[in-house]
Amino acid sequence: MPRTAPHPVQLADEIARRLGRLTDQLSLLPAHEASQVVARVLEPQDGVLGRVAHLVATGSHFAKDQAERGVLPAEVWLALGRAANELHDIALDLDDHTDVLTALATRPVDTPVPPPNAAPLVVRRRR
Repeated sequence: MPRTAPHPVQLADEIARRLGRLTDQLSLLPAHEASQVVARVLEPQDGVLGRVAHLVATGSHFAKDQAERGVLPAEVWLALGRAANELHDIALDLDDHTDVLTALATRPVDTPVPPPNAAPLVVRRRR
């Protein structure tokens, strides 16, 4: 099978570095720009989280093949499969909230911001 990138390990390292830079810059951005970045990261198809989930799922398929050949322990395949499933579930949970982030990001800057309302922070999880 031909390689799709000349140096996949270097590509992975570069992606990790860029994510680190994005993380560093996120806390410095104004709210509307930060919400735009977060909404893009959480976008289920083309966002970072969705792409990482797909990457882990692809890694799980690779690990399954290697485990069936006896090269990797089955636990590696199972762990990657669980991670892929969890990331997929997390992406689905967060997808419900990307509209709110996008609305905040696209609101005109000169629009007055209503005073914040204190909200009880209760964790509700559906599964």
